[in-house]
Amino acid sequence: MRRARPGAPPRGTGERTLTSVGAGAGFEEREEAAADGEQRPQSPGDEAALSKLWHITLSVSGRAAPLKEVRRGLEQLAHDHPFLLTSRYADDHAEIRYWEEARDLHDAAAVALRLWGEHRSTSQLPPWEIVGLEVIDRETYHLRIAEGYGPPPAAPVGVHPF
Repeated sequence: MRRARPGAPPRGTGERTLTSVGAGAGFEEREEAAADGEQRPQSPGDEAALSKLWHITLSVSGRAAPLKEVRRGLEQLAHDHPFLLTSRYADDHAEIRYWEEARDLHDAAAVALRLWGEHRSTSQLPPWEIVGLEVIDRETYHLRIAEGYGPPPAAPVGVHPF
């Protein structure tokens, strides 16, 4: 008898099975409210919270690796993680910027902290450590840009050397 989480792949396969989950009651109403720019109050018993967009900047660093391998790994990460905006890299460090949808800052940060480790083998990324993480909400990001400070807009999109 195999002991594992329900739905978990057998050990050593390295592949995950994705499962769809229903949107749940009230999804369309929340979508309409978000499109109108309003947030309808949630009832105390309603656990469904509206998610927000968070701008993530993840910095990684470690032992020097060949630039071609770093670039190829980041390009594969961008392919595997379609919301990746831009990556900048050198032989011993990289910065990845993207948008993440999450309920709150804690959820966005948790997902961001797992990104590098979860994609390290599939994207063949260098064995670097996360050395920095910035998570800001969409409004703060746009306020910083409007005031002329903060991270520059992520353009051009893609993988580029520092």
